[in-house]
Amino acid sequence: MNMALHVYDDIMRMTENLSEKYIIGYGASSTVYKCVLKNCKPVAIKRLYSHYPQCLKEFETELETVGSIKHRNLVSLQGYSLSPYGHLLFYDYMENGSLWDLLHGATKKKKLDWDLRLKIALGAAQGLAYLHHDCCPRIIHRDVKSSNILLDADFETHLTDFGIAKTLCPSKSHTSTLIMGTIGYIDPEYARTSRLTEKSDVYSYGIVLLELLTGRKAVDNESNLHHLILSKTASNAVMETVDPDITSTCKDMGAVKKVYQLALLCTKRQPADRPTMHEVTRVLGSLIPCTTPPPKQPAPLLPASHQSTKIPCYKDEYANLKTPHLVNGPSMSTSDAQLFLKFGEVISQNSE
Repeated sequence: MNMALHVYDDIMRMTENLSEKYIIGYGASSTVYKCVLKNCKPVAIKRLYSHYPQCLKEFETELETVGSIKHRNLVSLQGYSLSPYGHLLFYDYMENGSLWDLLHGATKKKKLDWDLRLKIALGAAQGLAYLHHDCCPRIIHRDVKSSNILLDADFETHLTDFGIAKTLCPSKSHTSTLIMGTIGYIDPEYARTSRLTEKSDVYSYGIVLLELLTGRKAVDNESNLHHLILSKTASNAVMETVDPDITSTCKDMGAVKKVYQLALLCTKRQPADRPTMHEVTRVLGSLIPCTTPPPKQPAPLLPASHQSTKIPCYKDEYANLKTPHLVNGPSMSTSDAQLFLKFGEVISQNSE
């Protein structure tokens, strides 16, 4: 991950020492720049604000989390620098920006049809499932929101911004006097008790699902999206809130209703009543039509000098959810059926 010195020098020169004209975004604690390297590869440069009290802590946290793990649905950290220009993190550039940009931005570059929204939702769920279930110690993101879901040229999902992430030992929660996150996405139970678990991320993810379904912001002036959906659910009018871009492109509105129900499960008041991200990925994966993969081409023979090279392998239980034996197989159907049985209780119990 160490970026070569000459590459760093190139970046500073090409961005005129991080000139304002290369800025592509702002965060609560950072500014993001774009730079195209000599090899035509674009990179995103995240510069943390030096005056921000948690600057060094967030810098170290990002290095300790995303710098030490790898998954296709997480941003890839290419390098870092402690320089006169501040604490810099170098990431792969995401051509299609954030989910927030596509849903709520002033200049929407692309209309999101139903299949694409489902693909984005599943990708984000897979990334979170990896953090919660495959990392040791497990990682709680703590700031899951649409602006922290980035999309590459193929609209593949990449979770970003691990500055306030927390690592937890197995079977333990974390208690803190400082509640971290973004208004509209923060788990109310976490805010009330200060106890952080994976289910806090699940709640935030549920709000993102509601954004995808409605095209509305989590919080807009004094309007709260979750409260709106609960009120519509109580009057059996939740489908009135579906984004028109979904209605015009979805062939099965029953699938849309299931995702609404899943979102309401994720945002149940009691964390114990929420599904795990593993369960979420199974449900969403079952809604994506199966496609027959192309036949595999034989792998080319490597030169003898490379045959003993060890390539790191990262466990990903969620990459093959679209395969028929995982979606429809008998080993999955019983568990999925039990999870879907909860949907019948959502409308009557979600606000209890």
